[in-house]
Amino acid sequence: MLDFLKPPVEAFQDFFFLSGRAIKNIFRSPHYSDDIFQQMDIIGVGSLPIVMLIGLFSGVVMTMQMARALQQYGAQGQVGQIVSIALVRELGPVLTAVLVAGRNASGIASELGSMKVTEQIDAMRALGTDPIQKLVTPRLIATSFVLPLLTIIADFIGLIGGAVIAIALLHITASQYWTSAWKALEYNDLVQGLLKPFVFAIVIALVGCFYGMRTTGGTQGVGRATTTAVVVASVWIFVLTSMITRVFLYYK
Repeated sequence: MLDFLKPPVEAFQDFFFLSGRAIKNIFRSPHYSDDIFQQMDIIGVGSLPIVMLIGLFSGVVMTMQMARALQQYGAQGQVGQIVSIALVRELGPVLTAVLVAGRNASGIASELGSMKVTEQIDAMRALGTDPIQKLVTPRLIATSFVLPLLTIIADFIGLIGGAVIAIALLHITASQYWTSAWKALEYNDLVQGLLKPFVFAIVIALVGCFYGMRTTGGTQGVGRATTTAVVVASVWIFVLTSMITRVFLYYK
């Protein structure tokens, strides 16, 4: 009667098994440092242009929207404070993670899925190489390292975009904007803004690797794995950000 529950439970169990082995392998040799740096380049440098673009226009749009609302109360000078808090706490980490998930979770799933259906992963096992150590752990380490850095860049570019609009359209001085933006941030905000992308990075890498490693059904299976990886990673990003935000608000 409960047979329909078996596939999701088995998938959940397999995911935690894969995650445990990948994390454990961080502290074991060999570390395949060349693969780690290659993945940092693919994930980090490759995602940099689109992350900067989205960060810039996020700051621009938010500043224009907030200025319209604050104008009713004559508080346009506080726009830097609102943009700073919103970007650092929430929008910067979430938007960056969603973009990286769309670009790299799909790429990881399709790459590993292609290796799976062409039996390259089975060949690794036959040669005595641990596929998780070789394929999953480097991607996990690389994503965990570069996503917080990408988030910092997106936040900074977003604040610059907000400053351009505030100075050009709202006639706020640069010193007023940057002073209010800086003073609005607390230690809690910075920790939250860096912890979220680190957690998101772990989820993005492991979800992409998980669906890639369990791909079946040839080229159609690769397409399904790619789509599923992006959807699942994106959903978990929003679930985790709500949970982390609740924790920080509770213990603030």
